[in-house]
Amino acid sequence: MASPLLEESIEINTSADKVWAVISDLKRMGEWSPQCKKMIVRGEPIGVGTRTININRRGPLVWPTTAKIVRFVADKELAFKIAENRTVWSYTIEPSANGVTVTERREAANGTTTKVSAFLVDKVFGGNDTFEVELKHGMAATLSKIKRAAEAS
Repeated sequence: MASPLLEESIEINTSADKVWAVISDLKRMGEWSPQCKKMIVRGEPIGVGTRTININRRGPLVWPTTAKIVRFVADKELAFKIAENRTVWSYTIEPSANGVTVTERREAANGTTTKVSAFLVDKVFGGNDTFEVELKHGMAATLSKIKRAAEAS
């Protein structure tokens, strides 16, 4: 069973609009994420309902997923639902003392994903616990890269 919620946060010493410019440029996701190597955006402008094709990689394994943006509030939140496992990945931006706090989340409603996804995580990715530790490390790495890019802009 998947954890219902995985999340990591980071403080970024810049404005919400600068962070938003980085996060909402989905074509750059491959620069931030250790697993999602490319997002192909299907339609402009980006907003609720926009779809993406994602190319993911873990070691020698490469697989595609598709997503649909389900929440999109400029300078505040971007969320997309992965069709193949029904998880929702999101980024939220909240004011903080020195800029903003950005939180990346992976939500699996009621701790469930699809049967195919659960099987692959168990048999190919080394089990759910190991895979989720890897996802959390990936979130932290993603947020660090977003921080560097946003603070440099």
